[in-house]
Formats: sequence, structure tokens, C-alpha cells
Amino acid sequence: MNKVLVTGADGFIGSHLVEYLLGRGYSVRAMVLYNAFNSWGWLDALPPALRDAIEVVAGDVRDSRSVREALRGCDTVFHLAALIAIPYSYLAPASYIDTNVLGTLNVLEAARELGVRVVHTSTSEVYGSAQRVPIDEDHPLQAQSPYAASKIGADQLALSYYRSFDLPVAVIRPFNTYGPRQSARAFIPTVIGQIAAGAREVRLGAVSPTRDLNYVLDTVRGFEAVARCDAALGQVINIGSNFEISVGDTAQLIAEVMGVEIELVCDEARLRPAASEVERLWADNRRAHELTGWQPDYAGVDGLRRGLALTAAWFRDPANLARYKVDRYNL
Repeated sequence: MNKVLVTGADGFIGSHLVEYLLGRGYSVRAMVLYNAFNSWGWLDALPPALRDAIEVVAGDVRDSRSVREALRGCDTVFHLAALIAIPYSYLAPASYIDTNVLGTLNVLEAARELGVRVVHTSTSEVYGSAQRVPIDEDHPLQAQSPYAASKIGADQLALSYYRSFDLPVAVIRPFNTYGPRQSARAFIPTVIGQIAAGAREVRLGAVSPTRDLNYVLDTVRGFEAVARCDAALGQVINIGSNFEISVGDTAQLIAEVMGVEIELVCDEARLRPAASEVERLWADNRRAHELTGWQPDYAGVDGLRRGLALTAAWFRDPANLARYKVDRYNL
């Protein structure tokens, strides 16, 4: 890979991926969502020297022409652009089809025309509540939200282009990623933000579901490993820690890391519809290791504690915390 495009580069994982790839010596073009404020999202938070090294293009994956122009001259595209908030998908499902499915179609068509390798981003949400654990890539898919349904559609579309047109496509399926710059709609920054703002009664939705939590540096290393692996083409590859922990236990671990005692309070506004809640996620990451050599550096409870400490330290910086509305529930 010489020159790469990252769609969704203005987001949480996308901005970390851009930062990581620059550090690895890649020439990076970053596609950000066009807006009237000329904001590059989280890329604006990078040090000036890094920002100067990025070729930023503003556009929209829903527009086929802007996608084609963004891909022109690139060897590989990391396709991360998506709507990802599960609660908002209950309110605006059509927008998830437009962005996640049709946007992916535009990326695949442009990549096919221009001869660009595609690393398509999936999500562990496509598995739904685990029917067996750990969850391997052959686990049945079950959409328990419009968001998950849109991602299943996008994943299958990407794989169809590999099978139908021999397009070099790999599907990377990260489990729950956390770290600095994550949206407050996710539960880890919600807990950290409330504690950092002085709250000791922490408001959450369901605390019994379990998740496989991955520090963002492990996730972005997985993206590079999959992109560089020819054996990954046509494959779905889990990126997870192979460690399961409940939402409630994670919140208490965050409190321990931050040196406080908290009480968890159920906020009904944060609860998913009962049949939509994914109760259990736990990744089988053997395929990632066997094909690419990737393995997590922040695995197990000790690794999670280290990752949470790094994340909490970032949020405790007043300049960073000020970017969040910690007193409000974010869809």
C-alpha cells in the first residue's frame, strides 16, 4: 500500500486510524463529511504536524461522484463512513440504509472501476445476542436493530462484489471499541464523562449485557493487518479481545480506575426495546491471528484496565471534557 483513503476519517475510529497510518509511513487521504463549518471532526484535534500531513477531501459517501474522486489514485480504501448510533436508528432507519448500504455500494462501484482494494468495516452487532460463545465468523447473523440490519446488508454487498467481480474485498468486524474521542452515546465515555464531571450517581441503561471491549489502538492495528493480508480477501475477520465483561462490571472498573465510588442508576430513556437489546457479545479472534498474525495488546481484565486508564486520562483533560454534554443523554 502506498496511498490509502479512509472514509469516515472524521469519526472516532477513523481519526485514530488516520493517525496510526501516518505514524506507519502511509500517504493518507481522509474523506470527511462535507459541512458548512469546514469541520474535519476529530481530525481537527490532531497535532498540527499530523493535520498538515493529511490530504483531506470533504464529500459524502451517498454521492457516487465524490466517492469516485476521493478513491482516484489510491491503492486501498478503509471504508468506515457509517451511521452507527443504535438508538437513532429506531427514529431514522431510512438514513441508515442511505448511508450504510447505498454509501457502501458507491465505494464498491468506485473501487471496482479504479482497481482499489477495499477493507469494509462491519460490526459485532450483526451477530445479535450470542447463540454460542465465543462468537466466530460463521455465527448466524441476526439484526436486532435497524442499524444492525443496514450493516448486514452492507457486509453482504461487499462480499458479493468479491464473489461476483473478483474485487479485492475484506470485511473487518470489530467488537466494541473504546478510547479517547469516542462519542458520548457509547457507554464507556458516558460513565467516564459523568464521573469526570463530578457525578457519583451514574446513569446508565441495561447493565447486565456483556461486551467484548477493545482499546482503539488494537482495533486500528487490526485494520492495517487485514489490509496487508492477501489471505484475508473474501473473508470476514473478527477483531476482538476474546474477553467478556458486563456493562455494570465495566462501569465499576472505570470507577476503580478513576479512584471513586459510584452508584449505578437506571435511566429508562437509555434502555433499548427488550427484543432489540444484544445481551451477549464475546469474540472468537482466532481467524485474525491465524491469517494476519494480529493479536490484542489490551486483552483480559488487566488490558482493559490499562485501556480504561488511558481513556479516562484523556476525558479528564478539561479541554477534552468540554467537548461533551455530559449532563444530557446522547442518542
